[in-house]
Amino acid sequence: MKLPTAPPSGQTSSSPIAEALSLAIHEHRIAPGTKLGEDELGEIYGVSRTVVRAALQSLSYIGLVDIHRNKGAFVAEPSRTEAREVFEARELLEPRTAHSAALRAKAPDIAVLHRHIEDEHSALAASDPGRALHLSGLFHLEIARIAGQATIARFIETLIARSSLIIALYWRRESALCDKHAHGALLAALAKGEADAASALMRSHLVDLHSALDLRPRPDRKTSLKEVLSR
Repeated sequence: MKLPTAPPSGQTSSSPIAEALSLAIHEHRIAPGTKLGEDELGEIYGVSRTVVRAALQSLSYIGLVDIHRNKGAFVAEPSRTEAREVFEARELLEPRTAHSAALRAKAPDIAVLHRHIEDEHSALAASDPGRALHLSGLFHLEIARIAGQATIARFIETLIARSSLIIALYWRRESALCDKHAHGALLAALAKGEADAASALMRSHLVDLHSALDLRPRPDRKTSLKEVLSR
């Protein structure tokens, strides 16, 4: 997936900037804790600090960015305690959405999920775990959409955003990514309308993901925004 470019000259929307940063964070090209300087981002994208600030505020709203008074904006850096809480919350919510999705899913929904899995496999085959993780999150969000539970889906979106940061900080093995077998089995249950099986598979999958995290402190990683975002 190609990083979105800066908006055309004269365009003041912050959405492309927020989308670009979100993608880079989800794909682990910008590490948790990285400072997001308004001047530097403005230079990279050729936009004003006002546009950059609006983009950072929108990312703060969904939990990807923390904004500290008199210090600036930073990629959020969840604590070990929050990491546990996030995955415990997902283990409670997402089996329910999987159950509902299995009862509601139509052929076009299953086709969309199948394409997500294919794209995820392609990313893993290309040794691009960051992109695979991003696609995995979209797979889970799509299940929430199919379930028709808009309020819960918004909570799940925030939890998945935090999960991406948590995995960037604390994963201890590559299986912390949503592996193809887990998603494949889940998709099969959804396609057959097997609600109880879909719920159980989702919970087992999330528990396995949670157990793959090493919740000990990790060394800081320094990242150049210009180098990452200009690729």
